[in-house]
Amino acid sequence: MVPADNDPQREVSQDDEEALMREWEAMAGMGGGDNAGGGGGGGGEGDGDGDDADAMAAEWEAMLGASDGGGGADIGGGGGRESTRVLNQDEIDSLLGFDETDDERQEKSGIQAILNSALVSYERLPMLEVVFDRLVRMMSTSLRNFTSDNVEVSLDNILSLRFGDYLNSIPLPAMLTVFKAEEWDNYGLMTVDSAMIYSIVDVLLGGRRGTAAMRVEGRPYTTIERNLVERMIHVVLADLSAAFDPLSPVTFRFDRLETNPRFATISRPSNAAIVAKLRIDMEDRGGRLELLLPYATLEPVRELLLQMFMGEKFGRDSIWETHLAEEMWFTEVDLEAVLDEQWMSLRDILNLKVGSRIMLNATPDSPIMMRCGDVPMFSGRMGRKGGNIAIRLDKKVKRQTMG
Repeated sequence: MVPADNDPQREVSQDDEEALMREWEAMAGMGGGDNAGGGGGGGGEGDGDGDDADAMAAEWEAMLGASDGGGGADIGGGGGRESTRVLNQDEIDSLLGFDETDDERQEKSGIQAILNSALVSYERLPMLEVVFDRLVRMMSTSLRNFTSDNVEVSLDNILSLRFGDYLNSIPLPAMLTVFKAEEWDNYGLMTVDSAMIYSIVDVLLGGRRGTAAMRVEGRPYTTIERNLVERMIHVVLADLSAAFDPLSPVTFRFDRLETNPRFATISRPSNAAIVAKLRIDMEDRGGRLELLLPYATLEPVRELLLQMFMGEKFGRDSIWETHLAEEMWFTEVDLEAVLDEQWMSLRDILNLKVGSRIMLNATPDSPIMMRCGDVPMFSGRMGRKGGNIAIRLDKKVKRQTMG
């Protein structure tokens, strides 16, 4: 049953609304009593005042709802309600520098950027990018001959990170190859992911084109799979040696093949390393291959890798070098004729006085040693020419090389 306009329940509800309005105005501190204060004058204007109160209440509710949804902002400042700002998960990840979608480890921000600030960026070794560029071109040709298939090799990126972080980021299962740089007397690491392993096995064993390589999980790699992948690794290592050859001759020798990253530890977890990520595509098959070279391995050729282009001389002038080499032939040096040498104790030397004699063991026929500084040059015989004492050179002394 709908109550009439003069129903006391209607008047009670209007009074409640007016009281609620005054309470909201007091909370907001806006002093808006004139707008709603006239609603309780008489019963004859109850309908108009009730509509105004309903409209005002709806407006205040909308304002309150908007302010609550906007992060808890304070309304008017009169109610004393504190504003709170709650960070969502994306903002927390951005602050800490974590990004689950960034698997390429390109640019870090926040705390991660501070932690990785001690790492050396590979841009400080400009020639390294040239070397890996040569490697990509050579691998494209070598793998085409190796697989008798159309192979495209591309360099995704080159980055620097800690060795321990790299081992933890390797997606398993994978094959990890430890190789040694013979001339540099240090090691490197090559990682072949599962997709590349099954693709190369499928191609070498005559798999049909147009069908994706089958990937079997939950079992160790077979001997056939390991041998086929090892053959491909030998091809890549030969290309890597050839890529470094114009810069510095080096031989990368295959050492061992591992499937557990813990057995492929070649450096301390905190040491910095360079990682080059390569993508190998064979039509609808392929995978990834990653090369890791610790900075300790590259230290012998660090000066060469700092060049901006091949053959840079770091400010050396060949004209001045040639001139200096020519002028050295006209340098005057002193030759000493050593008649005899004796070993004496410090006590005997301190006891020498004026009139003391030192007996020499040299005879008129004893050989005389000619020295330039501390370097023996010639040996000869002492004689006389005119009024001067002369030395006749008999033979040249062979210099002893330090072993």
